[in-house]
Amino acid sequence: MSLRSLRYLVPAALFAVIAAFLLLGLKPGRDPKEIPSPLIGKPAPVFELPRLAQADAVWSPARMQGKVWLLNVWASWCVPCLAEHPVLLKLSREGTLPIVGLNYKDEPGAATAWLAKHGDPFLDVLADRNGRVGFDYGVYGVPETFLIDRAGVIRFKHVGPLTPDVVQSRLLPMIRDLSK
Repeated sequence: MSLRSLRYLVPAALFAVIAAFLLLGLKPGRDPKEIPSPLIGKPAPVFELPRLAQADAVWSPARMQGKVWLLNVWASWCVPCLAEHPVLLKLSREGTLPIVGLNYKDEPGAATAWLAKHGDPFLDVLADRNGRVGFDYGVYGVPETFLIDRAGVIRFKHVGPLTPDVVQSRLLPMIRDLSK
């Protein structure tokens, strides 16, 4: 093969590889906003963290054994967390399921003041000051929400703010199925 033909073959091959990746990513029925998690269908990582309101009181997911619950990762400095907050407050008011807040890389005083100002939808709020637990859950931004079943298995992960549409179309049907 001559150098001249390689000059056209290499760019054509690169274009074909890039086009294949794009086509796979744009498959029909696939939501480009949905980021798959390797933790779906696997036991939720086990941890112990202090409660935000009581730093000397330790909390573990074992407390939720036998319950379907949400773990919502949030921070007072997170603008999208404020956008999703009314959705969490509504879920909490309706008693849909327990919601545990994982306060991610935040100052306890700022987080406490934020909840006092905007309302507290959480059964418990845990302080993940160094982000270790968030890392174990594969969190790379806030907010992120995990639906965990009675056996402690992660069934759903939502990246970004929960919206009424996501709650109605995805979350509530899964909660009903898992609560049977």
